[in-house]
Amino acid sequence: MFLGRVSGTVVSTIHHPFYGARRLLLVDKIHPDGKPTGDYVIAIDTVDSGAGETVLVIDEGDSSRQVLADPSGPVRAVIGGVVGAVEVSR
Repeated sequence: MFLGRVSGTVVSTIHHPFYGARRLLLVDKIHPDGKPTGDYVIAIDTVDSGAGETVLVIDEGDSSRQVLADPSGPVRAVIGGVVGAVEVSR
């Protein structure tokens, strides 16, 4: 899992039937302090998140398939929650 910030929507005219009714979002990976890491992932939105929101991304194929309840789905990452606050102890 990692923290990310939704930066946009991914749209395609041709895609696998599995993605038919699902929203794909572009998520920039971020550090706990909110600074971008320079990496990104395309994830299926399961929590109705939107651009600019900080989210928790599950980036493991098997765990993602469990969230979507489809053991054979061609998926790697899903957005599992919208993050309200990040608190770091030192």
